[in-house]
Amino acid sequence: MVPTLTATLGVKGHRPVVGTRDCKHLLYVFAVVNLATAAVHANLVDSPKDAKKKTGKSKTRRMQEAFAAHLRHVGRMYPTGIHKRVVLLIDNAPWHRGRPIDEALRDNPHLEFKRLPSYSPQLNPIERFWKLLRRRATHNRLFDTLADLRRSIRSSLSYYQTVRDRVRTLLDRKAMKRTPSTGS
Repeated sequence: MVPTLTATLGVKGHRPVVGTRDCKHLLYVFAVVNLATAAVHANLVDSPKDAKKKTGKSKTRRMQEAFAAHLRHVGRMYPTGIHKRVVLLIDNAPWHRGRPIDEALRDNPHLEFKRLPSYSPQLNPIERFWKLLRRRATHNRLFDTLADLRRSIRSSLSYYQTVRDRVRTLLDRKAMKRTPSTGS
């Protein structure tokens, strides 16, 4: 619930103030963006401050299980009968591999990973979406409760699910910048 801080406009001579709280509750967002249709599919996962004590599982194990559930969700959204092959671009986060992930992939054999090189977020289109989502949902905002944060993120996700042209423009604009020009 700690706000993501970014540059903002303010009245000249007055410094903008964003509050903070000492809160250890976390909200993880797993999402995929279909590069062909610009459809966004997401899952939110809460993590209370003492999750390890409550579950007896490490953060990596909890994240692996959440990511495996997300993969199963993607498998349902893109069923084998319609989509013979679904390629997911992922980074090398520790929760993107392990037994729960292997089981989810075994349940959904049409899902396939394309792992990106380490330390190369610029190659992953979802990173551009994360930046846009954070700007709309969390930048310079202090949330009183985890439910308020969840509501803001869900609202922003719903917005981007309905304005696919905005998402497509975001993805295409970056691709066009990498394309060499043919002019003189």
